Amino acid sequence: MLGNKLPKKVSDEADVVLIGGGIMSATLGAMIHALEPEWSQILFERLDAPAQESSSPWNNAGTGHSALCELNYTPEVNGRIDVTKAVTINEKFQQSRQFWSHQVETGVLKDPRGFINPVPHVSFAQGQEQVDFLHKRYDTLVKHPLFPGMQFSDDKEVFSEKLPLMAKGRNFNHEPVAISWTKIGTDINYGNLTKQFLNHSVEQGTQVYYGHEVFNLRKDGTGWKVYVKNIHTGDQKCVHAHFVFVGAGGYALPLLMKSGIPEIRGFGGFPVGGQWLRCTNPEIVEQHEAKVYGKAKIGAPPMSVPHLDTRVIDGERSLLFGPYAGWTPKFLKKGSWLDLPKSFRPTNLFSMLSVGVQEMPLTKYLIEEVLKDQDDRIEALREYMPTAKAEDWELVEAGQRVQVIAPVVGPSFGKLQFGTQLIYHSDGTIAGVLGASPGASITPSIMIELLEHCFGDHMIEWGDKIKEMIPSYGVRLTSNVDLFNEQWERTQKTLELED
Repeated sequence: MLGNKLPKKVSDEADVVLIGGGIMSATLGAMIHALEPEWSQILFERLDAPAQESSSPWNNAGTGHSALCELNYTPEVNGRIDVTKAVTINEKFQQSRQFWSHQVETGVLKDPRGFINPVPHVSFAQGQEQVDFLHKRYDTLVKHPLFPGMQFSDDKEVFSEKLPLMAKGRNFNHEPVAISWTKIGTDINYGNLTKQFLNHSVEQGTQVYYGHEVFNLRKDGTGWKVYVKNIHTGDQKCVHAHFVFVGAGGYALPLLMKSGIPEIRGFGGFPVGGQWLRCTNPEIVEQHEAKVYGKAKIGAPPMSVPHLDTRVIDGERSLLFGPYAGWTPKFLKKGSWLDLPKSFRPTNLFSMLSVGVQEMPLTKYLIEEVLKDQDDRIEALREYMPTAKAEDWELVEAGQRVQVIAPVVGPSFGKLQFGTQLIYHSDGTIAGVLGASPGASITPSIMIELLEHCFGDHMIEWGDKIKEMIPSYGVRLTSNVDLFNEQWERTQKTLELED
């Protein structure tokens, strides 16, 4: 085992070590460069290029998660639409827009259209029950200042005008349909965003090592020993870090476990894979320009909400439908088949086993998804695009997600969490991120939370700079509409999103 052959000598030292070459590490690195340009940074990525796992544009939906169209963020509770989660996510996404704009203005990000493009966001309802729900949702959100310009229609002529590809061949007499939409949605290439951040970080002196896997972490006085292996040569080394960030996607969980910090005790992970249908017919791609989200099936995880998505990747439009859930025990797309069994610990055994018993609908759903063939996938696509033909679509693998299993007090022992979980040690020397959506979209707000917990003694001196990067930091935009409008106009211009 690698752990039995740890290098004895420290071969390098850094103020900050970032583990993982995705959007999380890239964002934190950019923030720390802005706040403390003299601090040294080292980044390790196990693959041979950045943003090859969850941050890759083909491995996620690219949705700017401002909760404009995702129906699972606005559940109906006792006949009323609860918008709490939608508003929270929207406010955090506004912080993302502000941070990205600042980075464009300061020359860190040089090509806004490389990573963000305007694409309308649409919510789609089928059947009277869903239509009624969507109408209630619209009535609630249209009054909210963070959801400007939202519209609703259950008229087939409007539907056909807005979504011609979805209207063609549809029997509107068979069941009622409705849509709500807004033109202010975005499509985001998190892979491109990551690369722009890291390119600038290298220019500022960050040492980036690709093809290097961190395989162990050991506390060392006030810092950490980070043990790294070159996956091509087998050479190992030990780096001393004053602060470690574990932004390694699905591998964050096992690495945090190896660190031994008490805050990770009881946590587990449940891997959920995904697949997309990608359109290969350019004529069809040109007929659709929207991200259209529907309702998830009962028992399905939020990441499996069906949607027909316009994507803008490397300047070219494409069209995806899905995702179709899959399952392997891997924690990363390019992970190991032993990832899940190796993650079992005495401290999380009850949490993981109890979730297995509690989440039988999810288990049933995943089994059904795994058993689907191409005909089944095309049939699901036809609920959105009635005229879909199998020869116009190809199956591609999406990214691998690890849903958080969190420990709880009580007879259930554990709970499956959907979303993003920040884990940090009480002394502020190490932190990591677990979970999935809406993580990438709200990375700046997650990193600000990390700074508050891990660098609290610096926050007063950093306060003005943070407010410069994110003007709404510490402010609820829902109660400061003038600030929202001001920053919205600024970010629309800076990110080149204006019509």
